[in-house]
Amino acid sequence: MPELPEVEVTRQSFAARIAGAHITAVRLGKPLRWPLGCAPGQLLGQQVLGVRRRGKYLLLDLSDGLLLLHLGMSGSLRFAPALPAPGAHDHFDLVTDHGLLRLHDPRRFGAAVFTPGEQSAPARKLLGALGLEPLDDGFTPAALQAGLVRHRAPIKQVLLAGKVVVGVGNIYASEVLFLAGIRPTTAACALGPVRVRRLHRAIREVLARAVARGGTTLRDFSSAEGQAGHFQTETRVYGRAGQPCTACGAAIHSLVQGQRSSFYCPRCQRP
Repeated sequence: MPELPEVEVTRQSFAARIAGAHITAVRLGKPLRWPLGCAPGQLLGQQVLGVRRRGKYLLLDLSDGLLLLHLGMSGSLRFAPALPAPGAHDHFDLVTDHGLLRLHDPRRFGAAVFTPGEQSAPARKLLGALGLEPLDDGFTPAALQAGLVRHRAPIKQVLLAGKVVVGVGNIYASEVLFLAGIRPTTAACALGPVRVRRLHRAIREVLARAVARGGTTLRDFSSAEGQAGHFQTETRVYGRAGQPCTACGAAIHSLVQGQRSSFYCPRCQRP
């Protein structure tokens, strides 16, 4: 599933090129997770003022409204002056005078949703419960501590839920907790200030590095320019069960939490 680094890499790969463009056509394919929310013709003539990100949503600010894009479980965006005729898994085309933005999504869990603005009911429903942005200045150790203290669930599952901090997906959660020296089964509320500071630092470091590496491509993720990510080549614990820890040499362990695999070093990561 594309997580925050992949969505941010996608944003960076087309935001400057589409800014200022006028929408000339809209094509809808098979239904996605949610309906568009307006007649396609309502988007025609509108100008794309810019592209922001909130969690795993891309927000295209339009001259009259807001278009929210979500990549779902397997989606990706391409933006180019021209693209081939849409295939079976191409479900949304936004044609502009700067190029064509296409959502490709084999599993159709992604979405393109138009809303009058960020304070409208559809936008609040999708964005209102999201946690802190981990790469923003407002994400501080104190803010993280205040969010974690309310949760008795294991820290790995709290990170994945996205209500305290957004974007720490399954791969990144395992890597973050290894770097912070925290076992994934540790209760979130049990983390004291010292370990929260380590966790805060690890979240920012891992996600920033993942963005710099173009995200993670395990199957089919690519940026809007068609470039694969490379973070998967430098994971320390994820997908390495039974292999020696790069820090201490102990065998990496794995367990299942909430139907997701967690990887950790039993020596480096304490309960």
